[in-house]
Amino acid sequence: MSLLLAFDAAARHLNYTRAGAELSLTQSAVSRHVQALESLLEVPLFRREGRNIVLTDIGRMYQSEVSAALQRLRNASLQAISYRSGGGSFHLAVLPTFGAKWLMPRLGRFYAQNPGTMVHLHSRIGRFDLDLAGIDAVIGVGDGNWPGLQAHHIRDETVLPVSNADIAQKKSNRTADDVVEHLLLQVAARPDTWRRWFVEQGLPLDSMRLGPQFELTSHLTQALVSGLGIGLLPTFLVQDELRSGVLMPFVDLPFNTGASYYLWVAPDELQLPPIAAFVRWLEEERELDA
Repeated sequence: MSLLLAFDAAARHLNYTRAGAELSLTQSAVSRHVQALESLLEVPLFRREGRNIVLTDIGRMYQSEVSAALQRLRNASLQAISYRSGGGSFHLAVLPTFGAKWLMPRLGRFYAQNPGTMVHLHSRIGRFDLDLAGIDAVIGVGDGNWPGLQAHHIRDETVLPVSNADIAQKKSNRTADDVVEHLLLQVAARPDTWRRWFVEQGLPLDSMRLGPQFELTSHLTQALVSGLGIGLLPTFLVQDELRSGVLMPFVDLPFNTGASYYLWVAPDELQLPPIAAFVRWLEEERELDA
């Protein structure tokens, strides 16, 4: 660790004297630590240019990895200390629109109940390796099955055809048959939702006018507001737009997709105070939505 700390400081300052001042070491001690690390790795990490030192190509790559690892160690130590008072922090990945529309408006209640805890939010779509990403828990949508992780149910997903007011008000007494006259916008991760809705309504699949796909539900929502077509969206994600009137239900024919929103977390991390507190809070919020 002493070799790595000396290298990291020297790489940031590109000066052994300033690195030594940061670490309370002499210039020669920092130099010896760096030389010992280079001998251990059997690669040069610095080269001399006149009176200055600069990182070699491998030195720059190594410093990037070492600096990130040291920062994670610092964060882990601070977090371990904070657990003594039942606080701490964790990294939560969440679907962007769900985070903005459902989680963020409620998060103040969590902090009010858990003032010593911090939730670091990250936007993620789809499945990924939590360990490689440095993520502790994930909120997403699916069937609840994520190998190696425990699922905590938040809410079921029911979608409704919505459009802007101009499209919806062109015809009164709208029925499912009227949907085929418009472009059908899709979320890229859920390309079969419109097909399943058509089957549910008994509509011929060859009458679908499938439109563009959007990676983010928020982008699809903006396309609907601009009048591009009709989209199938969970109403709780467009409550603001429905309340203001910029979006309207095109037909009152909701469809339960069979998917739900879950918090996924590794079982061995459920005992960590900040994650345990977050799970308890989610259960309270679920009861409020019931």
